[in-house]
Amino acid sequence: MTDPLTTSTPQERALALLWGRDTRGARGPARGLTLERIVEAAIEVAERDGPAAMSLRRVAAHLGVGVASLYTYVPGRAELEALMLDAVAVGRTLPHELPGDWRAKLTALAHDDWREIRLHPWVLELGVAEQVPGPNMLRWLDSALRIFDGTGLSEAEKLSAIETVDAYVRGLGRLRGPGGRPGSGSPEPGGTDTDAEDTRERDLALGQLVDFDRYPALLRALAAGVMPYSGAPFEFGLQRLLDGIEQLVIRRST
Repeated sequence: MTDPLTTSTPQERALALLWGRDTRGARGPARGLTLERIVEAAIEVAERDGPAAMSLRRVAAHLGVGVASLYTYVPGRAELEALMLDAVAVGRTLPHELPGDWRAKLTALAHDDWREIRLHPWVLELGVAEQVPGPNMLRWLDSALRIFDGTGLSEAEKLSAIETVDAYVRGLGRLRGPGGRPGSGSPEPGGTDTDAEDTRERDLALGQLVDFDRYPALLRALAAGVMPYSGAPFEFGLQRLLDGIEQLVIRRST
């Protein structure tokens, strides 16, 4: 069996760090550094400067240490990204502990995930080619699967349902980008009206440049007050997904 501590694969090295097989930090300099503090600092840098700007050198500067000190704890950026993703994998409440039946739990889970994506948009942009499952990620997935206990769904159907809802939330998160919230075209609470003003200026410019008579179906939608990519489709799409899962649950129960 291959020892993950001696392999050159970033995924295997990340697994060793995530699951406590790598003790390199114990050999590090006595600077008060810990792997947890390094991951926390990396998240702070990603949220302040964006994920593209996150590097071990910048994280080291944020911590006030030399970059060589970080290599004592984490071998590279890919491994650090895996640690960052696992650090935010579990929210305040585990999915199966949310109130209500499976549908209420899954609705709340989707909204929790959306809020986390708005809070940590960098999770959609990190350059990790393949997600490396860590303790928090597996704890979240185990809990999410428990939402469907007693529904009659097969194990494969439970996993597919969770992955489908997760893919929907993440896909819309990538489409919307930072600054919006489900069910509204407004900026997030606590933000500014800059995004709304930008949208008004864009719409004014489009009205002057585009002959919308060439797009009759779109014109009818706009006349009805429907704005493309305004954020409103989040709840609509989520509930239609859950409608489909509910029909499957009904079939399995009979």
